[in-house]
Amino acid sequence: MRPSIARASEMPGPKRAWSSWWGAPIIKQKGIVEYTLSPYQTKAAPHWVRNYVFNFYRRVSAEAVYFVIPFGLGYGIYAWAKRHDAHQNSKAGHIASGAAHH
Repeated sequence: MRPSIARASEMPGPKRAWSSWWGAPIIKQKGIVEYTLSPYQTKAAPHWVRNYVFNFYRRVSAEAVYFVIPFGLGYGIYAWAKRHDAHQNSKAGHIASGAAHH
């Protein structure tokens, strides 16, 4: 019986598909393309915070109608129901509803 291949220090698979092992020097490999960022593209970064804040405000304010009105309506119903329930369960609420005569 032959010793297993796991004791070998090479990665399994075809040779030169990747560098021989993690941390080994990288050799020129066929079919692998590297991309870098142009120095002209990096100049767009200094104002990204300001642009992000103003663009965020513009987009959210355009959509505010679609979430502020339903949220306000839902909160109004919730607040009314909570007040109504507190009144119904109070002594004054029992007297007002006529259920206190039992």
